Amino acid sequence: MAATDLQQPKSPSVETPGAVDTMRHAWRRFWRRVSLYMPKRLYARSLIIVIAPMFLLQSVVAFVFMERNWQTVTLLLSQSVVRDIAAIIDVMETYPHDADYANIIRIAQDRMQLKVDLLPPDPLPPPGPKPFFSTLDEPLSSEITRQINRPFWIDTVGNSKIIEVRIQLENKVLRVFVRRSQAYASNMQVFLLWMIGTSVVLLMIAIPFLRNQIKPILTLAEAAESFGKGRPMPQDFRPRGAEEVRRAGFAFIQMRERIERQIEQRTAMLTGVSHDLRTILTRFKLQLALTGKKGDIEAMNQDIDDMQSMLEGYIAFARGEAAEDTGRFDLNACLNKLTEEAALRKRTITTSLTGDSNVLVRPKAFARLLSNIVGNAFRYARTVEVKAVHGKGSLVVTVDDDGPGIAPAKREEVFKPFVRLDQARNLDSSGTGLGLAIARDIARSHGGDITLEDSPLGGLRAVIRIPA
Repeated sequence: MAATDLQQPKSPSVETPGAVDTMRHAWRRFWRRVSLYMPKRLYARSLIIVIAPMFLLQSVVAFVFMERNWQTVTLLLSQSVVRDIAAIIDVMETYPHDADYANIIRIAQDRMQLKVDLLPPDPLPPPGPKPFFSTLDEPLSSEITRQINRPFWIDTVGNSKIIEVRIQLENKVLRVFVRRSQAYASNMQVFLLWMIGTSVVLLMIAIPFLRNQIKPILTLAEAAESFGKGRPMPQDFRPRGAEEVRRAGFAFIQMRERIERQIEQRTAMLTGVSHDLRTILTRFKLQLALTGKKGDIEAMNQDIDDMQSMLEGYIAFARGEAAEDTGRFDLNACLNKLTEEAALRKRTITTSLTGDSNVLVRPKAFARLLSNIVGNAFRYARTVEVKAVHGKGSLVVTVDDDGPGIAPAKREEVFKPFVRLDQARNLDSSGTGLGLAIARDIARSHGGDITLEDSPLGGLRAVIRIPA
């Protein structure tokens, strides 16, 4: 028996995963482009959230009103006016031998409110420019064509309240003046005025309300930014606004208190440890001094000095951003001190300052930061250049040297505590591997950072960026 081929039913078309991914990526690219032109501030975005739906709703209502209501009423009014004009023409053509059309003109003016004139059979004026907003021309012209079907000329352009209509008859021209309100719906201005007025009133209510709702968020952001820069929290800061904003404010205050309490406890503990260890080291030195064998104890004294230096470095790093208040720091005076230190170390230094000399930081911590960075350059280089640029909202200090430099792969590693490289810049028997770690810790506690790059002098460039 021959096998019979069975035709499988066709499955409904399903989009392939590749097509779905392409559409998803295209949609994401579209929103990325839109986000480039969107405002970045929360207040502006909130206003857009309020204004955009309002504008969309008003546009839809206006479109529906114009399409359905206003144009329909205008068409009916145009039909009525053209019907009256057609009736006048029919009367004139029914009684063609009546030389006196005064009664017809009087009836048109009294009963139809139309001013009618009869002109010589001159050619009609050439068509005028068509108005951009031709909602009246179209229905009126179409009705004259449909009901009268004679050559005509109309003038609806301008701010005049009168519309002129001329119709070519057999041996004369009929000129009719119609009030504009008779031919189309004149309540459009009132409608637009109501739309604009209500929108303005809603915006006048929404803008202050949004401002009051966003102000607590901005205050919370300023308090968090001040805390990140190591500055005191604003004195008038307190959680306010919506429930979610108040919860975020209380959570921030609790977090700040926990961090400050942890720092205080750590500092107190390390201060006690430092005091106890210093006491023991002092006792060792005293006992070694009483032994009387100077040659044998020289190496041990050196070890004790190294231990004390390392202890000071550890304590300084662990203390970190201990509670020092923010104050004014004179960059010019600091650069002068660095120049004096370079002379003592027999190094060549060039300093420059652009902008205001005073910067708002924690003075002692920032002085230690600059001392660590520039001291590291003094240790490994002969020539050092320090450039400080204090602009609007930022301070950038660049330290260049002609030393051996640091390999790009290890420039982040040197900022780790207790890390000492095997070669070049970090190889120092007297160092603890904490200098750069302390410097970056201080910079980040101010809301900034330190990066290392290649220097034009051939060595290392340290760039300190601090918001100020």
